[in-house]
Amino acid sequence: MSIMQGPIVTIERFILDQERLFPEATGELSNLLYDFALGAKIVAASIRRAGLVNILGSAGNTNVQGEEQKKLDVFANETLKSVMGHTGRVCVMASEEDEELIPVPPGWPQGKYAVLFDPLDGSSNIDVNAAVGTIFSIYRRTSMEGQGVLTDVLQAGARQVAAGYVMYGSSVMLVYTTGQGVHGFTLDPTIGEFLLSHPNLTIPEVGIYYSVNESNFGRWNKGIQRAVRGLHGDYPERLKGKNSRYIGSLVADFHRNLIAGGIFLYPADTKNRNGKLRLTYEANPMAMIAEQAGGAATDGRRRILDIQPEALHQRTPLVIGSKRDVEFVSQIIAETEADG
Repeated sequence: MSIMQGPIVTIERFILDQERLFPEATGELSNLLYDFALGAKIVAASIRRAGLVNILGSAGNTNVQGEEQKKLDVFANETLKSVMGHTGRVCVMASEEDEELIPVPPGWPQGKYAVLFDPLDGSSNIDVNAAVGTIFSIYRRTSMEGQGVLTDVLQAGARQVAAGYVMYGSSVMLVYTTGQGVHGFTLDPTIGEFLLSHPNLTIPEVGIYYSVNESNFGRWNKGIQRAVRGLHGDYPERLKGKNSRYIGSLVADFHRNLIAGGIFLYPADTKNRNGKLRLTYEANPMAMIAEQAGGAATDGRRRILDIQPEALHQRTPLVIGSKRDVEFVSQIIAETEADG
C-alpha cells in the first residue's frame, strides 16, 4: 500500500508543475533535480542493504579532508558522479570526497550547470545504523562554453539556483528549493517514487531544540560559550532555554530543526580555527534552504550566502536554523566581542 493518502504527486510531476510557472524555463534544471532524485534512490537502496553486501566499514583510504572514507562514502560519490556526468546538463562537478574538480566524461556535451555535493554527510554514523544524508548545490555556469572551470563552482551561495538534501533515516526524504519555497518528498518503497509529503516547509521563528557538539565547549571562544549557555536558558528574559538534541549528521540535525524548530551550531574552535564544515558543499546549500523556509544562517557574524568562496574545500563556522535563535547567537557573540 502507498504511504500517501489522497492525491499522489510524484517529485517529477511536482517539478514539471513548478516549471510551468516560468515560461522561459527550458526544463534542464528540472531534469537535473530529477537526476539527483535518481541518484538518491540508488544510494538509499545500497544503504538499506549495506550489511548484506559487504559495503559497511572503512574503505581503507582518507579523503581530501584527511577523514577516513567509508565504503558507502565511495559508493555514494561514484554514483552521483555517474548520474550527473552523463546527462549533458552539467559542465563541471565538485565533491567533498575529491580534491580537484570533476570534469564531465569525455564525449559528453557540456551543460550550463555546475553541481557540488557532499555524497554522504555524517558517514561516521553508518556503522551504527544512524541517519546519514546527501547534500547538493546547483549553480548556473559563469564560463561561456566548453569544459567547466573553478570559477563556475566558486560562487557566493546567494547565486545558487537550487539546493537540497536527502536524509536516509527511518524513511528516505528529499528536500529541495529553487528559490520558490522549500518542499519535501518521501520515498515510497512500494513504488520506488518520491512523493510530495511536506509542501511549503517553514521553520518556526523560535525553536525548541539546539544541536551542537558540547564536547568541544572548552575549545570555543567566550562568545560561543556564552551563546550556548544562553540556549541552555541562562538568559530567560531574552530567550527561553531549549532541549539538547545532537545526532552528528548535519542533514539529520538540520532536518529535525526545520520541522520542529531549532538551531544547529558548528563553531570554530582552537582545533578548527576556520570551522569544520565546508562552505560550498554543506553550508551554502543548507543556508539557501534555511532562508527559503524563513530561517537564517550565519558564520556567527556574516550571512553565509554572502561569503565569496576562495577555495574548493573552504571551511566555515555555521549557525543555522530558526531565525530568532540565530539572531540571538549573533547578538551574544557581538556583545562579548564588544566587552573585550
